[in-house]
Amino acid sequence: MIQNELIHPKSIAVIGASENLQKPGGKILYNLKNGNFDGELYVVNPSRENISGIPAHNSPEELPPVDMAILAIPARFCPPVVETLLKKGTKAFIIISAGFSEEHEEGKALEDRITKMVNEYGATLIGPNCIGVLTPFHQSIFTSPIPKLDPKGCELISGSGATAVFIIETGMKKGLTFSSVFSVGNSAQTGVEDILEYLDNSFDPETSSPVKLLYIESIQNPDKLLKHASSLIRKGCRIAAIKAGGSEAGSRAATSHTGALASSDLAVDALLKKAGIVRCYGRDELTTVAGVFMCKELKGKNMAIITHAGGPAVMLTDALSDGGINIPAISGEKADALKAKLFPGSSVSNPVDFLATGTAEQLGVIIDACERDFDQVDAMAVIFGSPGLFPVRDVYKVLDEKIRLCKKPIYPILPSVVNVADDITYFTSLGHVNFPDEVELGNALVKIFNTHYPAEEKIDLDQVNIPAARRIIDDAENGYLSPDQVEKLMDCASIPRVKEITGKTETEILNAAKTIGFPCVVKVVGPVHKTDVRGVVLDIHSEDHLLAEFRRMMKIKDVTGVLVQPMITGHELFIGAKYEPTFGHVILCGLGGIFIEVLKDVSSGLAPLTLKEAVSMIRSLKSYALIKGTRGHEGVDEMLFAQIIVRLSSLLRFATEIVELDINPLIGQGNRIFAVDARIRINRESLGVNKNIKVS
Repeated sequence: MIQNELIHPKSIAVIGASENLQKPGGKILYNLKNGNFDGELYVVNPSRENISGIPAHNSPEELPPVDMAILAIPARFCPPVVETLLKKGTKAFIIISAGFSEEHEEGKALEDRITKMVNEYGATLIGPNCIGVLTPFHQSIFTSPIPKLDPKGCELISGSGATAVFIIETGMKKGLTFSSVFSVGNSAQTGVEDILEYLDNSFDPETSSPVKLLYIESIQNPDKLLKHASSLIRKGCRIAAIKAGGSEAGSRAATSHTGALASSDLAVDALLKKAGIVRCYGRDELTTVAGVFMCKELKGKNMAIITHAGGPAVMLTDALSDGGINIPAISGEKADALKAKLFPGSSVSNPVDFLATGTAEQLGVIIDACERDFDQVDAMAVIFGSPGLFPVRDVYKVLDEKIRLCKKPIYPILPSVVNVADDITYFTSLGHVNFPDEVELGNALVKIFNTHYPAEEKIDLDQVNIPAARRIIDDAENGYLSPDQVEKLMDCASIPRVKEITGKTETEILNAAKTIGFPCVVKVVGPVHKTDVRGVVLDIHSEDHLLAEFRRMMKIKDVTGVLVQPMITGHELFIGAKYEPTFGHVILCGLGGIFIEVLKDVSSGLAPLTLKEAVSMIRSLKSYALIKGTRGHEGVDEMLFAQIIVRLSSLLRFATEIVELDINPLIGQGNRIFAVDARIRINRESLGVNKNIKVS
């Protein structure tokens, strides 16, 4: 729990304070004294009587009661200091010191001891092994630079202190401001999710920052992250995150297609997508996305590109168009009237190119036309650098005015960071951001545009029989379920399937074929990967062919029987699921058959899924055109496909023992979809998840 004493302390003690600015205890004291802290400041240093004009105490025992303590002393000395101050009533601790769980077991024991004490007293602990905390009320941080503080600036939560500093520096170059910075270090008590919970519970639309940036190395509580990120976004916030440290190691031991495709990082991706968080992969991308968040919100998908340089406009056009943002043509009488106000050779077709000789006045005229005359334009990107031939300050003054007055968002791309560095500094000092690279901006806009609103918090159990599914799972043993058990589970989720009959003798196989009819398909029962052992034969038209394949298949290692199905044709689809501890089931979908192995064109979501999420997964596939139908070929009923995905995800919410599931392929043709082959693996050692989700 975050105590108010961490955010707005009335008194702070620096344990290990120094006048040496090359030491954390010295730099933190310097930042506190020269920052915005207006409370009582105390220092502890047994070797000094006075530090930077503040009387020094020899030990924590000599201190009066203080709201918050910052520890910059060796790890082994921290537990007794924390204990002493807790007994004096201190409610917030920031431990800068390293040498804890990040280094060795002895350090972990010290960390655990401190955490236990802090929890017993109901206090807040940040760290250890962090750079500190920056809020509107104090600068308890030992690094620099200290960013410009703005109540509506970005709130940054980082699992890495160094990364927090680099994100701040990257953002400051682009004009970003910050309202608070939380470096959680080892997260012994308080992690990224806990800070996010505090920001959610204390959010005030009038005074709180609407932009949250996260750097995460470990997600300890996915449910908490999902709950509070979704809540903040529903309250009007925008959130972007870097999640580093994804590992593929777990997939190497997987036995199914889904297991090989669904990594832990895919679970992270699905979680962030479900929460409505824009996922980034580097500091430049994160701060560019944050810059877009700081501009007026893009309400449509039509962009006007205003430029005095052709090349950057072409590259921006490509980046936006490839991601689904339109660059609509501009024509007609109003376009002609605009062109008449520009120099000969200018173009207004979009991109609007008013040449290298274009003036500040012309830029203002173009922006006004895009704002008032061209209804097909939802936003503007303005590219204006300088070859170093003439001043550009007047251009940036016009841009400042128009950004403030226009209702449509304007994204300034000012690439001349050397030639007119002073003018760009002037522009950002007015409260604006700058996007020095047009392609980075384009990619960020696309990523934001394609990040959906948080998913609805509910489970749809229509046509899903959970009690029957639980009986099947409770009776099953660890390992792959039998075909009969798989069929029954498919029925529990109302997943249409082809009729199939298993036989172990020639008589049983012949009877099965008579029931199903020719042509038919035969498959081995037993081996996991049937095609690898030549265990699937299609288009069997006669009893002689059937018996020949049956005899051959029964000689294959581990085969316990042969399964007969009708021969059906259509698009091969795929649905899979893999259980990730603490996250739940990651659901995958895409084209099936060999395409899942060759193309690996899959999209992912985190169970339970809503219909909207499932449809979005299908439409995000590169192969969506095939599913939709193309060049005269009938497609697949995508709503039916989505409903099957949703029902399966709902069933899995109550079946965490299912660790891997493949339905590959489903055959889809028009409004008919049938599961043709499926395998399900049970492991009772998997851990369940408790999600705060409404059942409807």
